[in-house]
Amino acid sequence: MQHRFLGLLLVLALGGCAAAEPPPAATAAPPGCGVPPALADGWATGTPESVGIDSATLCPLIQRLEAFKEADIHSVLVVRHDKLVFEHYFAGSDERWGRPLGIVDYDATMQHDLRSISKSVVSLVLGIAIERGWVKSLDTPVLSYFPEYADLATPEKERITIRHLLTMSQGLQWDEDIPYGNPANSERQMTEAPDPYRFALAQPVVAPAGAVYNYSGGSATLISAILRKTSGKPLDELAQTLLFDPLGITSAEWARYANGDPIAASGLRMRPRDLVKIGELVLQHGMWQGRQIVPAAWIAEATAPQINGQALFFYGYQFWLGRSLVEKREVDWVAGVGYGGQRLFIVPDLDLVVLIHAGLYQSRMQAFVPLGIFNRYVLPATGGRR
Repeated sequence: MQHRFLGLLLVLALGGCAAAEPPPAATAAPPGCGVPPALADGWATGTPESVGIDSATLCPLIQRLEAFKEADIHSVLVVRHDKLVFEHYFAGSDERWGRPLGIVDYDATMQHDLRSISKSVVSLVLGIAIERGWVKSLDTPVLSYFPEYADLATPEKERITIRHLLTMSQGLQWDEDIPYGNPANSERQMTEAPDPYRFALAQPVVAPAGAVYNYSGGSATLISAILRKTSGKPLDELAQTLLFDPLGITSAEWARYANGDPIAASGLRMRPRDLVKIGELVLQHGMWQGRQIVPAAWIAEATAPQINGQALFFYGYQFWLGRSLVEKREVDWVAGVGYGGQRLFIVPDLDLVVLIHAGLYQSRMQAFVPLGIFNRYVLPATGGRR
């Protein structure tokens, strides 16, 4: 399940929404904005000041969000200079891949849906698979991996490559702008199909491959199938052994299709302190605590602008690329973006990773609120300096 009305929401995020303004900020840091607890999970911790972050600017966010219940923010974590320096959890209404959970009082031990940040994880696994020689080239035609779907082949579809899947430019008809409750929503149809991979490839061609970006959960779904065909292992097993185990991530779960396969586009759940490890890995060019896990060249390519995305954003290989203004200076960032307000911001120029989880699945504020937290509290607290 992905970004409902994503283009509109991104525009709202950039343009603002007066009706969604939180109440006035507090003037002093509230109690409890100190060193995150040490949990023997691989994170060094420290105060915001230890990494050049101003607590007086950042920490009033806690009281502001406690008062602004409509924001339904579940967690905010900040990592800088290899330290976890801000971590706060809230109670709010949530779902587990579309199934209501009611009010959940979150803490550091609890998993949260990543939704489409799952796609960014799939991209990282693919980068490792390419290094190991399982996937030979991004320019290999996708249909060559699916001889069982030979009846779907057309000259236009035979031009679709893995690169086109990564940039969501495969040129196949796909619509996730309509509500997920609508049976015509493409992701919902894929989820309910007896063979989701066939469904994704069976869609009619509406544009030449590589010409037009069109948001599609079918992209990560087909990449996961290619990974299984080339490695002999399902996505969840690959992600665990190649990516999560080296990061010390022991608690990750996937929602699954009826056939038992993990839902690559949006099905991953993990603890917030584990997800910021993924962000730190990207920030450090594929390294974690001195060990190269994902090839640096893949990180560089995946987080570079590959195609014009929606609104004012570029798109890489299952990563979003944007920019913010800090102290009158433009700062570029990379992000994993998930339905409902899930955001993993990575800011290389500031050596910064920011994670925000929310339960805004049915709200137009799901783009505005996380970006507002990022732009109005976290980035100003850095002073725009590394």
